[in-house]
Amino acid sequence: MTTTPKYFVQANWALAFSLALLGQQAHAKTSELLLACDAESHASTLLPSPKSDGLKALQSKTMALWADGQRMAWQTGATQASAYVLVTSARGQLRVEAGRIQDADRTIRLTVDAAGRDSALKQLPWLLTAHAGEAARQVLVLKLPAMSDVQLKAIHIGQTMVAALDEKGQVITASATQAPRALDALYARAEQVGDLGSVRSGAGQSPFSFKLWAPTAQQVSLCIYGPKGGPAISAQPMARNWANGVWSAVPKAALDRHLYTYLVDVFVPGVGLVRNRVTDPYALSFNANSARAAVMDLSDASLKPQGWDARAKLPHAERVKTNTDMVIYELHARDFSINDPSVPAAQRGKYAAFTAKDSHGMKHLRALSKAGMTDVHFLPIFDIATIPEVGCTTPKVEQSTPDGTVQQATVAKVKGQDCFNWGYDPFHYTAPEGSYSSDAEDPAARVRETREMVLALNREGLRVGMDVVYNHTPASGQDSKSVLDRIVPGYYQRLNLQGGVESSTCCANTATEHRMMAKLMIDSAVVWVQQYGIDSFRFDLMGHQPRDVMERLQAVVNKAAGKPVQLIGEGWNFGEVENGARFVQASQLSLNGSGIGTFSDRARDAVRGGSWADDSAGLIANQGWANGYHFDPTPTAPKTSAADLAAKADQVRVGLAGSLRPYRLLAADGKTLRLDEIKYGGGAPAGYASQPGEVVNYVDNHDNPTLFDINAFKMPQTTSREDRARAQVVGIAVTALSQGVAYFHAGVETLRSKSLDRNSYDSGDWFNRMDFTLQDNYFGTGLPIEQDNGSNWAVMRPILANPLIKPEPLHIRFAFEATQDLLKIRASSKLFRMDRAEDVMQRLRFHNTGPQQIGSVIVGDLDGAGLAGANFKRIVYAINADKEMHSVPVPGLLGVPLQLHPVHTGAQAADPRITDARFDPAIGALRVPARTAVVWVVPGP
Repeated sequence: MTTTPKYFVQANWALAFSLALLGQQAHAKTSELLLACDAESHASTLLPSPKSDGLKALQSKTMALWADGQRMAWQTGATQASAYVLVTSARGQLRVEAGRIQDADRTIRLTVDAAGRDSALKQLPWLLTAHAGEAARQVLVLKLPAMSDVQLKAIHIGQTMVAALDEKGQVITASATQAPRALDALYARAEQVGDLGSVRSGAGQSPFSFKLWAPTAQQVSLCIYGPKGGPAISAQPMARNWANGVWSAVPKAALDRHLYTYLVDVFVPGVGLVRNRVTDPYALSFNANSARAAVMDLSDASLKPQGWDARAKLPHAERVKTNTDMVIYELHARDFSINDPSVPAAQRGKYAAFTAKDSHGMKHLRALSKAGMTDVHFLPIFDIATIPEVGCTTPKVEQSTPDGTVQQATVAKVKGQDCFNWGYDPFHYTAPEGSYSSDAEDPAARVRETREMVLALNREGLRVGMDVVYNHTPASGQDSKSVLDRIVPGYYQRLNLQGGVESSTCCANTATEHRMMAKLMIDSAVVWVQQYGIDSFRFDLMGHQPRDVMERLQAVVNKAAGKPVQLIGEGWNFGEVENGARFVQASQLSLNGSGIGTFSDRARDAVRGGSWADDSAGLIANQGWANGYHFDPTPTAPKTSAADLAAKADQVRVGLAGSLRPYRLLAADGKTLRLDEIKYGGGAPAGYASQPGEVVNYVDNHDNPTLFDINAFKMPQTTSREDRARAQVVGIAVTALSQGVAYFHAGVETLRSKSLDRNSYDSGDWFNRMDFTLQDNYFGTGLPIEQDNGSNWAVMRPILANPLIKPEPLHIRFAFEATQDLLKIRASSKLFRMDRAEDVMQRLRFHNTGPQQIGSVIVGDLDGAGLAGANFKRIVYAINADKEMHSVPVPGLLGVPLQLHPVHTGAQAADPRITDARFDPAIGALRVPARTAVVWVVPGP
């Protein structure tokens, strides 16, 4: 091709180019496509990129980023350039020889757009931040000449490169380009396509249409297989829609339950022109291990259990009116039944286990629901990349010493092939996981059985929520488990300036700030709501998503469900998006006022002690309010004062008050402060929410050591089993009595232990077991997996070997029954579930505050006058974390006719120690037994 720059914009070149591509399709023989449909490899290179040492030497350190369809920003470092050009190659053959660009299809002269610089860079806010000082000032905005829409789109079909040239036309420096913003601008209409994936093209038994968004592809073909698999029975080229970048086909054959894949011919940077065999990111089900997508009509009656369409009439539908009504039980689908002998063997660890109505597990959930639990939130149940759906193993683990290494070695040996994983590695977002199905080979089984599970829980009065992980994919690039990036390379993943995929979330980050990744997330959530009856979502690492996208998702799923769908998530602020570097995040501080809830680490850390990152000695020394800080120190704990304890108690009060910014508290230093004036951690405001529904309160979840295990570290080793159980209930009480959403990790109510494992995501059934017979909590079942815990084994060994720590069944039952009492108390009054900040600020006050407080006791006072659903004129609660009883003077309670809450005085009351609690109205004093939570009321509406 040309060896010197040729600057032109020919009116019909894009049309000619598109016709050439159509001609290329015509020459792709059906036999060739059929071979690719069944090829052993998921990808074949049709034309490799040439080796170009000259190009490599000239590559800029940072890539050029398209800001929209006509402009790009580039920090070239080439201050003496005479010209800037964009060169393209549909065949991906660009190279540089003797300073000249070779094999370019087109070379287009660019102009420096100084006037439009600011507006262009608003689309790339992180670009200037990434370049400091003089480098930021050297970021140029380069503009294409006037072109038609089709001409602009054709630029991105193949390889593109921008180059700075000297006065002789020699390349000074060059860069590949990042096109997501251009694709968003050029293909905005794609966002309105409502039938991506395989969808019936009309009413009744009309044929299925197949649609895939692949705007940079040169050819896309549809492979069809039989319902049971086997070789492809047809391969059909699909048609491109230039307006929206969607490729489509409508085969006339009846294809319901057939399997399919796509062949996508696309340029892959660093590889060349590639034919990728990919599954459908919009697929609704799969055969085993997600090898092929399934054509599914989810409205088919055979996929619906009896009573499915009438589930809205079940009692669960009326339990939650606002976020604050939610009381959530976070549960792993396999954990629930894999260890339950009352479940038929074939159903253990499966969706079907929830239909075993009289199993130990279902009786347990029934009791929690009756007490006040409203929602079961599943850890991911979408299609998971790391669980073998057929042929997975369950290792036989022999019990050794409580601090032995044999158990973890047995689990670790097969962890890549075993049947357990938390599932935070989404293969496909909108299809149920097959390993929980009775038959992973049957795409219909997982759909039907997921619905049966949801319906079974609904019949127990429990709503169903799910943990969703749209912030990353398990792989990117040309990996076999990379789906999105092999369809539109470089679009769905969030890239750094060098073109590498960001991985701050642990894996290949997605870019939900891009139009079609946001659409995929929203469309997926709609399917779960409409087709599986999902009532609420927990978003993993939600802070990596834009706030505006989350608010759009909220509106769309509400409309789809015909009711509010509650959204909560992890609003952590870190990584490449930290502090709004790329967009306004859906993070704790940035979601203020949105109505979307975020997990609060304020009270969590205060109750538990330390932080999630503690290691070795810190696991023992950094105590929390509920496990001994100041009043029951471990030998290695730092010296603390009563004032330190009071400050720790203030952080607990922040959580009890819903972490509301404007709520005012007499703090430990004697100042009356708004909660956003009280500092947490490195200086962030302790209070960060506008409304109580924007805060999720918890002291335990699947991450980090369980509450029992963290207390095993942090309580003195001589602490009795009874006091350990009581400390656990104190932590549970903080969540149960807090304003906001109440969130409980499955097993917190049964003293669940993971044998000190800090990250049991791949620790197998052995370290994740639960016992709904209340006989064992599985503490001391061996040192946890070395990979994430080995550096702490020396600290763990004596704790696991301590015979005083492992509870007896009576302690486990006490915790379970005491938790039920706390749930009943929360459910008894709207005062614990207020949904307006104004009500919390007017009706909740704390006694025993300020510098003179008894820091181990928190006293809350709730005024029920005129509040619908309060059910009491007044409620006073006291939580004593200390190992000693305390008498707390409360002048504001003089003469108030308090009496113990009816739950405490009922025949089934769990805690006999509460009978020792006293209130003396003559002096307004509360006597609160050690390690006990007590609630008093003034009866009346």
